[in-house]
Amino acid sequence: MVPATPAEVPVDLPIEKRIAAAVELYGESAVVLRAVSLIAGNNEGEEFLLYVGGEHARGILDGAPVLYWPELWGTRALLYVWDDSAEEAVTAALHNQAWRVREMGARVAAARELPVAPVLEGLLTDEVARVRAAAARALGSVGTLEHLDAIRPLLKDGEIDVRRGGQQGMDALRARLGASD
Repeated sequence: MVPATPAEVPVDLPIEKRIAAAVELYGESAVVLRAVSLIAGNNEGEEFLLYVGGEHARGILDGAPVLYWPELWGTRALLYVWDDSAEEAVTAALHNQAWRVREMGARVAAARELPVAPVLEGLLTDEVARVRAAAARALGSVGTLEHLDAIRPLLKDGEIDVRRGGQQGMDALRARLGASD
């Protein structure tokens, strides 16, 4: 199969359709490997960056600062394509210096039900509200009843979205594990 050129990448499609197109072109395992490589800070080429980043990736290709965007897009791609070999990369994303990558890592950990509850528990005190909220919601998917006590302080957080995330996480834990506290 002939790889796409940057001009042929369907950047205007929603992310799930771009990832599906990348899987069709490169194969599922190759897309996972390249997404993991982006999380590690590697360059996976212009066309792959366009698949995972869409129209926003054009800015980087046109000279905008790279910052954390490829790492974020690589992490986000794992919501749509997966292999268990990516678990370590998602765990690393939870420790990333960029809050957007940590937040997305929590979303992927929840979606893929990864056994990273201790890392997520640590993110409940992250300096960024969106990371705290994402960690609480993710614990609702992968945590245990013991995590109810860890999430509970978020119900009094100064940020309303964190309070909501905390409540959502606790509600999900109770529903998933059939318990009340």
